[in-house]
Amino acid sequence: MEQEFVEMINKHRGIIYKVCRLYGRDQYAIDDLFQDIVLQLWKSFPSFRRDSLPSTWMYRVALNTAISQFRKEIRRPERSTLSNESFRIPDVPALPEGDPHAHTLQLAIEHLSRIEKALVMLYLEEKSYKEIAEIMGITSSNVGVKLNRIKSKLEQIIKRHNYELG
Repeated sequence: MEQEFVEMINKHRGIIYKVCRLYGRDQYAIDDLFQDIVLQLWKSFPSFRRDSLPSTWMYRVALNTAISQFRKEIRRPERSTLSNESFRIPDVPALPEGDPHAHTLQLAIEHLSRIEKALVMLYLEEKSYKEIAEIMGITSSNVGVKLNRIKSKLEQIIKRHNYELG
């Protein structure tokens, strides 16, 4: 079971890094969130029924962990850290720099709520509405409605902040 878990994490590690970068304020927070997500994945791995894709399950656990972490107001006690080397998980490089449209979109996304950020991330990952619905725990039609509202909101944010479109 341990080997299967490590292989799955290695295969889909980009999911964890994307969620961590989306919700982490700085490198420390990103590293902390990464550890929390891997821990939650490990805890819930025995109950993973494999009735969905591993990537769908990982997105759901990662997003729920990230959102839950930010909802907590009580500071957690110090704990020892796990390094990436413990699982031999190579790092995924950040988004390529230099694309003004990607930079503009990233600036605008920072103004969205956590749930909206999650929906946009999955949409930009080219997940189907059905996959997004399964990951987020909402209906496919609700995904469409929310994404349309988010697109309008992003347009307003870009206009309001006078972000350059390149």
